[in-house]
Amino acid sequence: MLSFRRPLSVFPRHKMARFVGLDKLGKLFNYVRDNGGIRASLYKLYRMDEMKSGRLVGEDKYGNKYYEDPSQFYGRNRWTDLPPNRDGNRPHYSWMIDHSENVSGTKDAYMPYSTTRPKVEAWDPKKSLPK
Repeated sequence: MLSFRRPLSVFPRHKMARFVGLDKLGKLFNYVRDNGGIRASLYKLYRMDEMKSGRLVGEDKYGNKYYEDPSQFYGRNRWTDLPPNRDGNRPHYSWMIDHSENVSGTKDAYMPYSTTRPKVEAWDPKKSLPK
């Protein structure tokens, strides 16, 4: 009868850990440590549906923290961590102007100036009344 079992001396120690899955457990512990402990990691998992660990690239004046992890595939390797009291508006880069409130529907709303005559005249009820 043939034996397909290899003796343990054939497997190096790090390959055996990978084979058993201990490297994933180590990665989980690193994620929990980098996210600020068990409670903070669970909160981040609740807010963002994922836990990530990466290098802090920068922080802007609004409290957004920008991270990068080159071990992730492209498109998932950069992310923004928003402060809990801020909604997910677009990030603010140095080439963007500061945010201003939406003034649509108010007297401060932008109204473009037109130099062409309207093709259709608006109905004026005072002009159509018989005298």
